[in-house]
Formats: sequence, structure tokens, C-alpha cells
Amino acid sequence: MKSLVQHFLVDGRGRFRPRTERDGQPPSRVRIESPYETEARWTRRGDTRWTGYLVHVTETCDDKSINVITDVATVVSSADSQALPGIHDRLRRRRLLPGQHLVDGGYTSVAGMDNAARLHRVTMIGPLPSSTSPQHRAQDGFGRENFVIDFDQREVNCPNGQVSGNWRDLPVKEPTSVVVRFDARQCGRCPEKTACTPGPFRSLYFPTRHLHELQAKNRADQQDPDWRRPYGLRSGAEGTIEEFAHGHRARRCRYRGLAKTHVQHVLTALAINVERLSAQEPVDSAYRPRPPTAFQQYLDAHGLPRPLWWRQGQ
Repeated sequence: MKSLVQHFLVDGRGRFRPRTERDGQPPSRVRIESPYETEARWTRRGDTRWTGYLVHVTETCDDKSINVITDVATVVSSADSQALPGIHDRLRRRRLLPGQHLVDGGYTSVAGMDNAARLHRVTMIGPLPSSTSPQHRAQDGFGRENFVIDFDQREVNCPNGQVSGNWRDLPVKEPTSVVVRFDARQCGRCPEKTACTPGPFRSLYFPTRHLHELQAKNRADQQDPDWRRPYGLRSGAEGTIEEFAHGHRARRCRYRGLAKTHVQHVLTALAINVERLSAQEPVDSAYRPRPPTAFQQYLDAHGLPRPLWWRQGQ
């Protein structure tokens, strides 16, 4: 019933009517797409769109041993970076936390890298996203990188020499961002205002000092071949995802609901690990008989025979 109600609304006259394209739909994180699978959500990654769940797979990447899957996370529609805290918590409980965690760009954020280092002593390695400002995307005008930030004086200098006087940490429990605004009087008389902002004034958002320095360091490291070489090991995860999705048909679920879907994903990961480990050559091929079971010890203690009953029919 809830899935049906979401597709209706009460208009200004108090009438209950179906939603139209003009009315819009609820956000995808809460919108029920099917009355038969009420926990599934509409999801998009790149050009791929589907209704269902997201699975995050973590594996080892050691060249000298068989790589195995160490964690599987099944979630509804959300940013990939939101899955990382849970992944690290589960790996910590299993004593499987890596020293370095190689991730793709969807998982990286400067705050996430800082949290992984502080809380788990894990160094996250992955490409940080570039600036999202309109000027940076258009490769025209003044982006945030053209402004000089002075954390000691709590001020920012614009490319034309104007100094901001409005510095404010965003009001959260642990501030991770700063917002600075140049007022309309400063921007209004600037000869290059059109290259900076279409509005009456310019606002800048950037990380706090520690995160800003961490962000600058990581973006500089990404240009170094010594950074790219170890990061290349992460490409092996794409083969695991392909094996997961196509080799074991993980894109199709045999069950309904997030909990049961997660069980299928965990069992699929176990099957992949068993396949990989079974292909490993034994270190010592010498045969060692298995120690007797408690029942076999009982038979031996009472002088009773232990026939190989499964061979009697041969």
C-alpha cells in the first residue's frame, strides 16, 4: 500500500490524485519502485541504471598469494563513499584491516581519507575528484585554485587583490568545511567579475586547514609515477566484479529483501574464494591421513572394526 501512496498526492484543493511528471517523484533513496520488492531502489552508476541493490566487494591484492574476498557490503542506493566506514569497521572486527586500501574515485573524499587514517590507521589510495566549480568544468574564469587561502589570518585573497572579510566554519559537530564570501561591493566594481561569478558576489567553499593540506598532497601525489604504480593493483578488482556479476550471476537475485540478498552475495563471495583456493598448488604434496574422529576413537578403544562401508557395494 505504501508503494501506491507514494505515487499520489493531495493537491491544493484537498483532492487525492496521481502524481504527474510535472509534480515530480520522491527521492530515489526512499522511492519504492515495486510493490513486490519494497526495499529495492532505483540506482544509477555511469550509463547503467537499474532497480535493486548495490554490492561493494573488498579483496586482498597481494602478488605473492591467492587473492580472496574479505568483505561484501549490500546496500541500497547511496554514494559509494558512504559504504567505507562500515567496510572498515567489519574488517577491524575480523582483524583484516589493510595498511593500504586501494579504491576508485567513487569512494574517495578528503574527509574519508582522514577518518580512515585517524580511526583505523588505514591509508586510502585513490584519485580525489577534481574541483566541481563551474569555472573549473568550463576551463574558463577563476576557479577556487586561483584564490590564495590564508588560514592564519582567516582570509582569502582573490586574483584581483580583494580580501575577504567573511570567514565562517560550517556549523557541524566536527567542521570539515569553510565558507568565505566576497561581498557585492567588492565584486561589483571588479573589471573581471564576469570571469568569476554570474551573481552579485562570490562565495568559496573549501576544506579546513588539515583537510586542505591533505587534499593538496594527494592531488600532487596522483601525478607521480610512484603513486600510479602501486595503485595499478586495484585494476584486479574489476576482474573480481566481472566474476561476481557474470560468472556467478550476481545481477539476478533469488530472494527478496535486503537481508536475503546480502546472504546471496556473501555465499557468492565464499564460492569465489573456494574456487580460487582450490586452484592453489599444495605446498607439500605428501599425503597425511586425517586424525581419527571421536567415534572412530571409541570403536578403536572397544576393539570394534571400522569397515569402509561406502566401498562395500564395489
